[in-house]
Amino acid sequence: MPQHIAQHRPRVIIVGAGFAGIFAARELAGAEADVLIIDRNNAHTFLPLLYQVATAAVESEHIAAPVRGIIRDMGKRAANLDFCMAEVRGVDFEQRLVLAEGQDGASLALPYDFLLLAPGSVTNTFGTPGVDEHAFSLKSLEEAVRLRNHILRSFEAAAWMPDEGRRRHRLCFVVVGGGPTGVELAGAMAELMAGALGRDFPRLGLGEPCVTLLEAGDGLLPGFPESLRAYARRKLEALGVDVRLGAVVARVTPEGAFLKDGGAHPAATVVWTAGVKGEPVAARLGLAVAPNGQVLARPTLQSRDHPEVFLAGDICRAEHAGRPLPMFAPPAIQEGRHAARGILRLLGGQQPQAFRYVDKGMMATIGKKAAVVRLGRFSFRGLPAWLLWLAVHLAYLIGFRNRLFVLANWAVDYFWSERCVRLISRRNPLA
Repeated sequence: MPQHIAQHRPRVIIVGAGFAGIFAARELAGAEADVLIIDRNNAHTFLPLLYQVATAAVESEHIAAPVRGIIRDMGKRAANLDFCMAEVRGVDFEQRLVLAEGQDGASLALPYDFLLLAPGSVTNTFGTPGVDEHAFSLKSLEEAVRLRNHILRSFEAAAWMPDEGRRRHRLCFVVVGGGPTGVELAGAMAELMAGALGRDFPRLGLGEPCVTLLEAGDGLLPGFPESLRAYARRKLEALGVDVRLGAVVARVTPEGAFLKDGGAHPAATVVWTAGVKGEPVAARLGLAVAPNGQVLARPTLQSRDHPEVFLAGDICRAEHAGRPLPMFAPPAIQEGRHAARGILRLLGGQQPQAFRYVDKGMMATIGKKAAVVRLGRFSFRGLPAWLLWLAVHLAYLIGFRNRLFVLANWAVDYFWSERCVRLISRRNPLA
């Protein structure tokens, strides 16, 4: 055991209760160390299903689990884990203190011997004018519920608009970004409008859904084989989504999205899924960061300047095959586990090992019974890919109750094309 902690039981702090933080905590459960998880929220959110909350497919409570409940469900071996709901404001690296603000506004100075930073990411607007003011993002439960409320309110308002032009504008939706989130959201929105909402609002006489997907690159789903990218586009277009490639958004206004080439896509709703960047807290800590806000790390996932500090998840700039890893759940899970094992090795008097990412593949769904999956050198699509997508997401969703309710909602949608959560919630102060 390192000499500086020989006088007391080792203290480990994990900042962030996302995929990286939770899976790191599971590795550290039962270790000869006191482990404290800190997060501004009291729950872990299954981010890959946020778009289903936004499109009324599942309830927000069913893709989240209280952190204290997750710890309790680990059993007796998790007796060394604890949780603090607080906002991290800074870190005193010399004194090894995490500086945070508690729920009552009190200042907290929490000591650590080893620190794992895994605070996640935020939406990256790339400085595009108007995005912050006029576009929706999809990085939290609150934002997903806000978008769902907005979609439903748009239909309620349009139902009583006498002016056809205003009504059509109110029912046009633009999704910016052709990665997995954008593709899945655009497909789900089109199905919602053509299915449940089309039946709910017969007086609107809806034809094809007015959903446009804008992608700045030359194809959807970067990182997937070309055949799967082309398949995804065909399936989206079959759902009625207008897919535009090479569409670089110059600005967003209340009237819609305007492109650098002079094109315009009028819409009352613009959803920005074009990118993410590391949580800004990293830059405030004085750590070396890349242009996208990720912290530059050693191959062992340790901070370059502070070897007792580890990094994992979207905040960590790790590489695979010479390229930065995408800010997805699978890399975050592997990084969280590896960082925790590095801490355990240091506690045992050994040196951490270099991180090696195991690429288990990628997947995305494009509406009902359609998905694309890449597993190593193999790829497939259609119904088999969709069933695998369902199984994987259920497996990683935390909590038996959550899995049961999500599966039930999926079954209702599959057999009856019915979205179960078409409720305008007034509990969300951002709505």
